[in-house]
Amino acid sequence: MLSRRHALTLLAGAGTALALGAPATHARPARSRPFGRYGSPARRLDARTLYVDPQGRGDHTGVQAAVDAASGTGHTLVLAPGTYRGTVLVTAARAELTLIGASGDPRDTVIVYDNAAGTPKPDGSGTHGTSGSATVTVQAAGFTARDVTFANDWLRSDNPEYTGTQAVAIKVQGDRSAFYGCRFLGHQDTLYADSLALTAFARQYYRDCYVEGDVDFVFGRATAVYDRCHFRTLTRTDLASAPYGFVFAPSTAGANPRGYLVLRSRITSTAPDAHYKLARPWVPSSDLTAHPMLTVRDSHLGAGIDAVTPYGTMSSGFPWQEQRFAEYRNTGPGARVTVPGNRPQLTRSEARAHTTADWLGDWHPRG
Repeated sequence: MLSRRHALTLLAGAGTALALGAPATHARPARSRPFGRYGSPARRLDARTLYVDPQGRGDHTGVQAAVDAASGTGHTLVLAPGTYRGTVLVTAARAELTLIGASGDPRDTVIVYDNAAGTPKPDGSGTHGTSGSATVTVQAAGFTARDVTFANDWLRSDNPEYTGTQAVAIKVQGDRSAFYGCRFLGHQDTLYADSLALTAFARQYYRDCYVEGDVDFVFGRATAVYDRCHFRTLTRTDLASAPYGFVFAPSTAGANPRGYLVLRSRITSTAPDAHYKLARPWVPSSDLTAHPMLTVRDSHLGAGIDAVTPYGTMSSGFPWQEQRFAEYRNTGPGARVTVPGNRPQLTRSEARAHTTADWLGDWHPRG
C-alpha cells in the first residue's frame, strides 16, 4: 500500500518531461533567493505585493495568512518554494488576487491538504462534503495563479471505511479566473471548475496546466477553457475491472450557452488501455435543469480512453446522448470513431463557434 506522501505521481506540467521518483506533494528545497526575480520584503515590487515563505523569510509563513492580509483588491502573493500544508479560502472581497510560484516551476511550490467529503468536521457537525473538502477555494473574481501546484493527498487506501471519497484540490467559483503552468493533483474530483450561483456564468481559463485524477476529476458548471493542458488518468488498485473513472463531468446550467472547451490538449494514462471514459454529464440534485456541455477538439486522446464507449451516464433520466457533448479533429487511439453515433462530431462550420474567443467573450486573459 502506498503512503500518502508517495501516492500522487510526481509529474511536470503539460509540455514538459516526466519527473519521477520523488513525493508529489513535497516541494524541492528552497533556493538561496527564495523569491527569485520577484524581489523580497526588503526590495518590495510594490505596496500590494506580499511575500510568503515557510522558512520565515517573507511577510508571512502561510498562504491563508497572506490572503487575509491582502485586504481590498489587486494584491500579488509571491510564494517561495516549499510545501504549504493547510486549506486556503480566497473570499469574494479579495478580487484580482494573483498567486505566483517564485521559482517558475510548479513542482517547487505546493499547496496541499487531505480532507475528503467523508472527513468529519472538527466541530462534530457532520462531514465536509465535496465542496468542503477543497484544499483551496477561490470565490473572488479576477483570480490568477502561475506556477503553483494545488493538491489533495487524501487516499482511499488509507480510509477504506469512507463512502464520501471526493477530495477536491481546488474549487474555483469566480469569474475571470486564470491559471498558467499550474498543476492540480488528486484522485476523485480534483479540479472543481464551478461558479458562485446557478445564474452566474463564471469564465475560467487554464493554459499549459497539468491535471491528474480518476473519477470525474474535472467537473462543475463553469464556462471553462482548457488550452494546451495535460490530463492524466491514474491506475486504481481498488477496482478489478474497467471503467476506472471519467475525465470530465460538466454540470453546465441549462441557460448557459457554453460549458467546458478542451483544445490543443492531451490525455495520457498510467492505467491499462480503455479503462477510462472521456466524460459523463453531471446533473446535480440542486439543478435538475442542468444541460452539461463539453467540447474536446484538436486534442490527442491516448489509449487509456475507451474509444468504443467514450461517454457514460451518471444519473438515470439524464443520458449523455441528450447533453451537449461534441468532438472535433481529435487524434490518438482514444479518439477513434469505432461505433457510429457514439461520439458526436462537429462540422467545420460548427467548430468555428467553439473557440476561446467565443467562450470568454470580452475577457482576454493575459498569457
